[in-house]
Amino acid sequence: MTRYCIGVASYCLFSNMLLLLFPPAVPFRGPPDPHRAHLPSLVTHTPQSLSRSRFSAQAQLDFSTHCTASCYHKEFRPEVLTEQLAFETLYSDGSRTLTTIDLEVRDGDEVNQSTAVQPPTTRGNQIFATRRQRRKRQIYGADGRFNIRGDHFLLDYPFSTAVRISTGCTGVLVSQRHVLTAAHCVHDGKDYVKGARKLRVGFLVPPPANSSRPGKPLVRWVRVRRTRVPKGWIQGPQDASMDFDYALLELRWPHRRPFMRLSVAPSSKNLAGRRIHFSGFDSDRPGELVYRFCPVEDESNDLIYQHCDARPGASGSGVYGRVWDRVLERWERKVIGVFSGHQWLEIDGENRDFNVAVRFTPLKFAQICYWVHGNHVDCSQD
Repeated sequence: MTRYCIGVASYCLFSNMLLLLFPPAVPFRGPPDPHRAHLPSLVTHTPQSLSRSRFSAQAQLDFSTHCTASCYHKEFRPEVLTEQLAFETLYSDGSRTLTTIDLEVRDGDEVNQSTAVQPPTTRGNQIFATRRQRRKRQIYGADGRFNIRGDHFLLDYPFSTAVRISTGCTGVLVSQRHVLTAAHCVHDGKDYVKGARKLRVGFLVPPPANSSRPGKPLVRWVRVRRTRVPKGWIQGPQDASMDFDYALLELRWPHRRPFMRLSVAPSSKNLAGRRIHFSGFDSDRPGELVYRFCPVEDESNDLIYQHCDARPGASGSGVYGRVWDRVLERWERKVIGVFSGHQWLEIDGENRDFNVAVRFTPLKFAQICYWVHGNHVDCSQD
């Protein structure tokens, strides 16, 4: 078998991708955790009117940060999280509001996951570098991305949940009217980007039969009604943190496509195959939807560290894994994070190079769920 795969590498890569996307229906293991945790609730206060946005920022699609042990090991402080989980709402007319919140935490509520997460450890294929050798890495070794082509793949689930953002990023459909993306695609931490004034979401549609570009999908653009960004992101460019690099866009009209459900990010050991997946519109492959998958290398309470190949334009892609659904009693694809960008992680004097996704903690999940549903009754971990 090994020799055969070497001889027809492209066939084997494609076959392996199909097995990852459409695995056998029988689960290969039982539920990882029979305990069903309760989620905390966000109690919102009356929104406060803010001055209109100036839309003065430039979209920065190639987002990169540097993190040391102090930012990796964050102390759980409820009063700080209360401020960070407040959120701004930007409306299509340029007006905006600030909504402050209180946390309602009951006995047994799952609030912080950091106790189950260990510091990054040396892995066989990890990238190490000194400060003098530091440079951005978004492709690791051989490029492992796949172009998704053909209506039978491109317009079918799960690829059909990937949408374009008019500022140059990617988003993922998470309800009939909502799109999740990266906060830096619409806001630089100080002000909204110019393109957020008339923000649109692009849906891939098949070309007409008489199209001059056969095989190339078209894009149908839909206006955004309002945008929500957590206050944890709006701190200024110099304080940009990937921990809150997510935003939710509400469309003017509902779409008719299947969407991907959200979930609190489990530990990587409780993901099927310990793998994550995401599809995006990488800038080096214009007009193409690009899919990739890879194992989780490490994780903190707020971030997923991985070496999935990606380029600017993939920012905002919905990062999903196969998560055990306690209700359906089977493995289901669910969005557990948002692809943010690149980070140098400096621990114990060593620099480790990763592509990074925001990880949905119970509190972030509760916040996004409130944005989608407008209440807490409809929110659960599944």
